[in-house]
Amino acid sequence: MSAAVLPVPSKLGLLAALGSGALLGGALYFQYVVGLAPCEMCHWQRWPHIVAIVAGLLALASFAAPRLALVLVLIATTALIVTSAIGVFHAGVEYRWWQGPQACSGNIPRGLSAEQLKKYLFGARMVRCDETVWSLWGISMAGWNALLSAVLAFVLASGVAKWARVRR
Repeated sequence: MSAAVLPVPSKLGLLAALGSGALLGGALYFQYVVGLAPCEMCHWQRWPHIVAIVAGLLALASFAAPRLALVLVLIATTALIVTSAIGVFHAGVEYRWWQGPQACSGNIPRGLSAEQLKKYLFGARMVRCDETVWSLWGISMAGWNALLSAVLAFVLASGVAKWARVRR
């Protein structure tokens, strides 16, 4: 079946899979080619992209059942909204607008004994969530993920709304 004959929800699924695939691929490029190790919140942002890719591919494969494809596109859209929200939170931590999780912000808890402090320091992760390791035009990778994921979610939601209006 050619792309021109695919129902709109399947086409939107393909867009979701390609868009999230590109964003996840970019993150993996920065990790494995450029050598920028991801922090814990970077990993949090990747999981919804995986969900969007899988849901998008399933929507593409569900061309014979447009309503099922629609549900899968809505799942992909929701996953993109989730990763965008995590990206906003992560960018806010990087820009010091708010505090991040204790596990990756590098803040040492107060009131620890010498032994507890030693254990904490030796068990601490080396990649901090509150440091911007790369940015373009003053926007960090987390910020770009938030922006691009939100734009993709908006495009998918607009496509779903347009398809629903036409089908009435």
